[in-house]
Amino acid sequence: MTIQTHTPADVPAKNTQTPSPALLGAPSPNKGKDGRGATTVADGVVAKIAGIAIQEIPGVHALGGGAARALGNLREKVGQKDLTQGVSVEVGQTQVAVDVTLVVEYPHPLQEVADNARDAVYTAIEDLVGMEVTEVNVTITDIHVPSEDAGADDAEREPRVA
Repeated sequence: MTIQTHTPADVPAKNTQTPSPALLGAPSPNKGKDGRGATTVADGVVAKIAGIAIQEIPGVHALGGGAARALGNLREKVGQKDLTQGVSVEVGQTQVAVDVTLVVEYPHPLQEVADNARDAVYTAIEDLVGMEVTEVNVTITDIHVPSEDAGADDAEREPRVA
């Protein structure tokens, strides 16, 4: 989990009145630099944002390695899609590091898909979470060839030889 705070320059003052004496004596742990409160973002939220951003990239077939994809296919059949599959994050106080495992559609250029996925993660996390992304490591574990899906149609085809 991470805690993000705003500086007084980021947030305009809404109330310039002196707080009540009861509030002055109350302990205020972790209220942030400006004293208005702290925001906590769970690691899973950051991973989900990265996963959603990557799925929109052309050429990305799936996220995760073989076992994760098999488990993900089972989840999808029961109506539960894991948007964090294939994404792991390390979240600090102000920075995030992301590791992504994905499968690329053939014939998309692998480096181009990896670069686009990396850019999407940087943009999504920095814009939506407001934290600095230090690195996005992309691992491509497989290439999806569209003819692999046609295996179910092979039974319906006529044999090529008699």
